[in-house]
Amino acid sequence: MSQRDGWVPGAPAAGIVLIIDPKKMWPVMAVRGAFAILFGIAALTWPGITVFALALLFGAWALLDGVSLLANAFRQGRAHSDWRDWVPLLLAGLLGIAAAVITVLLPVITVVVLTIVAAILFIGVGVAEIVLAVRLRKLIRGEVFMALAGLAGIIAGVLFFLWPLSGALVLTIMLGAYALVSGVLLLVVAWRLRRVALYEDVTAPGRAGAGSVRRPQPRTP
Repeated sequence: MSQRDGWVPGAPAAGIVLIIDPKKMWPVMAVRGAFAILFGIAALTWPGITVFALALLFGAWALLDGVSLLANAFRQGRAHSDWRDWVPLLLAGLLGIAAAVITVLLPVITVVVLTIVAAILFIGVGVAEIVLAVRLRKLIRGEVFMALAGLAGIIAGVLFFLWPLSGALVLTIMLGAYALVSGVLLLVVAWRLRRVALYEDVTAPGRAGAGSVRRPQPRTP
């Protein structure tokens, strides 16, 4: 947590100071969650969607999610945070943009190609979200929702790899279901981070390696 934002980080038991700014992170998580939910609703409610249309929708979602992850990574990097706070986000963001480029620019994309691209993206983003959840455990309670979002991505990616020939309808349902679950979990994380940013939350007491976040007290002359 950056001291220039008026927050005073507590001293963790292990002597580690987590440099994550919830004021800048929660809007990114909220945007990612909103985009995921919108994609999920579109995928599940569009009757007879074609593979090409699904690829365009998926590419748009991957691009917006990738840009959001990159923005978060650059903000964490500029705040001089630990590389573990921003490198996973940077890699996941680049992976999202690459997935968008592949799905949108391919003149004729097949269900198999789209399935493999989605699987690689979900596993990469899932790993990044789990790493971030481990870092967030020193800042907020409820970081388990971020870990669950990452776990959902990894599970979805593995399932896509196992059934690459499932067909357009099954792929659409799986993509939509994952997007809705991931979006809801990310919105919960955004809400938790926003509470921290509004001075309403503290790190769970007694947790090993966790410090507290508190409102700064006025200095006495």
